[in-house]
Amino acid sequence: MNKQYTKAIIFDMDGVIVDSERIYFGIERDVFSHFKIKISKEEHEGFVGSSLENMWDKIIKDKSLKICPKDTVNYHKQYVMKHMEGLELVPIKNVKEFINDIKEKNIKIALASSSTKALINLILNKLEIRNLFDVIVSGEEVKQSKPNPEIFLKAAKFLNVDPSDCIVIEDSSNGVRAAKKAGMKCIGFLNPGSGNQCLEEADIIISEFPKNYFDIQKDIM
Repeated sequence: MNKQYTKAIIFDMDGVIVDSERIYFGIERDVFSHFKIKISKEEHEGFVGSSLENMWDKIIKDKSLKICPKDTVNYHKQYVMKHMEGLELVPIKNVKEFINDIKEKNIKIALASSSTKALINLILNKLEIRNLFDVIVSGEEVKQSKPNPEIFLKAAKFLNVDPSDCIVIEDSSNGVRAAKKAGMKCIGFLNPGSGNQCLEEADIIISEFPKNYFDIQKDIM
């Protein structure tokens, strides 16, 4: 990676740009209850960063459930959209200023989220920041969910930037592992709302965004 500057920064969305993981935990408890499934707190937190398809495949397999994965995923997606549409969302502290500063420095910006494209658009439009991203990749556009690196590698390809010249910002264990497997630098964002996440593989860990990217560049380059 060039020691003077970063060519691209790839953001996760949930738990990084918006404090939505705690909202999803509540939604998912409702969905688990609907399907009469018991999930421990530790199991639940382990799904942060994964797609709904990946989560439900694992739950159904591990618990030997006789339910249709497609039906559960569709119900879950519809429940999430209906709930999120009625919420007033605010961005994580300083993240909007941080993104604008990156944009002013002519660094390419992508968003790579395991969420659906519809949910991504809903959230980014509510936050009025969708136009700030050069590339957006959803969980529906990849075959493998995080911790597989596919989503980050696809984002880098769309940006026309080598993976080694990218920095990923992630709040989940699955996301951090995916970034490192992609050969990218990673900033772990410590968000209490995302549950107990192991971020130790990240190159640096922050608990708050600076308003100026250069304030943390020296610690990761």
